[in-house]
Amino acid sequence: MDFAAYVRDIEDFPKQGVIFKDITPLLNNPEALKKTCDALLGFTTNMKIDKVVGVDSRGFIFAPMLAERLNAGFVPVRKKGKLPYKTFSEAYELEYGSEILEIHTDAIKKGEKVLIHDDVLATGGTASAVCKLVEKLGGEVVQCNFLIELTFLNGTEKLNGYQIEALLQY
Repeated sequence: MDFAAYVRDIEDFPKQGVIFKDITPLLNNPEALKKTCDALLGFTTNMKIDKVVGVDSRGFIFAPMLAERLNAGFVPVRKKGKLPYKTFSEAYELEYGSEILEIHTDAIKKGEKVLIHDDVLATGGTASAVCKLVEKLGGEVVQCNFLIELTFLNGTEKLNGYQIEALLQY
């Protein structure tokens, strides 16, 4: 399937000079949605995965689907102040600002194998922060898995040492 045909460019969003990769056409098509999940799942063949971490907010779309199909738990990583229980926090920089992410302190047990999923790998700041949170809890990151990688932003440099997979590259 030509997944790129279901991604549209939105110029100057969320700010001037940024070209946003909009995945809503992909989400609106049942066949594309299923085949996207199948393709992301294909990156994890022969891997033992205990938890799938989804990153706020578009990472919440495919991460629970992957968790269900992998018979793994789903763990949301959210922006500061959105989780109701005790949390660990990690600050990071992104391509147009800074943010703080949080994870529940009991979300991952020591030694659990963790798949991290987000929709886009851009500068790598978000994914790097999530890896640090998982490792603070004693989890082992087995893969960082993305729908889209924006290669020109060199996000893989911040994820050196981690296995990285992306369905689409721009």
